[in-house]
Amino acid sequence: MLIVGQTVGFQFGGEENSRDRPEGEELIRLVLMTLMLLVAAAGGANASVRIKDIADFEGVRDNMLVGYGLVVGLNGTGDSLRNAIFTQESLVAMLERLGVSTRGSRLNTKNVAAVMVTSTLPPFARQGSRIDVSVSAMGDAKSLLGGTLLVTPLVGADGEVYAVSQGALTIGGYSAGGDAESVTKGVPTSARIPNGAIVEREVQFALNALDSVNLSLRNPDFTTAERIARAVNGLHGEKLATVTDSATVRVSVPARLAGNAARLLTDIEQLRVEPDQPARIVIDESAGIIVMGENVRISKVAVAQGNLTVRVTEQPEIVQPEPFSTGDTAAEPNTEVTVDENSDAKLVVLDEGVTIETLVDGLNALGIGPRDMISIIQAIRAAGALQADIEVM
Repeated sequence: MLIVGQTVGFQFGGEENSRDRPEGEELIRLVLMTLMLLVAAAGGANASVRIKDIADFEGVRDNMLVGYGLVVGLNGTGDSLRNAIFTQESLVAMLERLGVSTRGSRLNTKNVAAVMVTSTLPPFARQGSRIDVSVSAMGDAKSLLGGTLLVTPLVGADGEVYAVSQGALTIGGYSAGGDAESVTKGVPTSARIPNGAIVEREVQFALNALDSVNLSLRNPDFTTAERIARAVNGLHGEKLATVTDSATVRVSVPARLAGNAARLLTDIEQLRVEPDQPARIVIDESAGIIVMGENVRISKVAVAQGNLTVRVTEQPEIVQPEPFSTGDTAAEPNTEVTVDENSDAKLVVLDEGVTIETLVDGLNALGIGPRDMISIIQAIRAAGALQADIEVM
């Protein structure tokens, strides 16, 4: 309360400066907002993330753009026109548009490459602003080093042109070599053009005209959605946010912020909440990767791991004939068979409700690798002792 009093009132020479002090309802609202912020900060001391890091505002999104173009100026590392027919057709069509007729003639240049140009149109990108583009070779070009992209329209999913790209390519890799050896670093057939496209069409979206905004959770969860709604309602001191489903929180724009929804979004995205996560284990058997959530629990169970290993070793012996005999040198088989039953393996008992850290430590104590650990985890789940979902990729 002392902080609030110092925030809304000032003393100069013993007289209060009423000119800088909010009056009436505005003063009450400022005090309530400050108290809510203090309560939210005290209650969210253990919160780990901001709302802007776990949720997106519906309608505020990127849009993918794609285009087909030609890169010229390559030093003999472009497409072979005999193998890449589409490059030849595109080159002929481009020259015809420029008033040069080459149709019917055999072109054999290797300084041109057909490419796909991709980019992302950010939200609220205005006409005339610039965006980055990526360029990737389509044909058998060996390198795009030193090339220049010609004017390439970039279209969206609706088929409309939203940007136009052109410029010199920037490549992070290279390729060089001779008859006996070659060196390649990175991917020389991919490039970028920083600020290489100019936005020609805007995506219309009237944010400030909205009377409600939907927050879309990146990882849908009812508990996390409810915590977001409580944080928003606690900040504004009224029920503005409601949970519609596990992935959506609807926030109404209050009357005092009508026509200024951007300010509401700014306040919301800075709030901190602690997201909840389900007990889940993700297994990638092909790569031998195991990812376990913090809330995974194990009921009391005993775990033992042992493999029967049979090793067969062939060490043939060379037998020489007696001196002055007519015999020949021969090899006699010598087979050694070893059986290892892993008799030193131990039985480990995991107590009720152990954490994932205890489980990993116990399995590591048995000397178990990731692939054997996958089989053990699946066996524990089959026994009904694993309180988590298993997702196999």
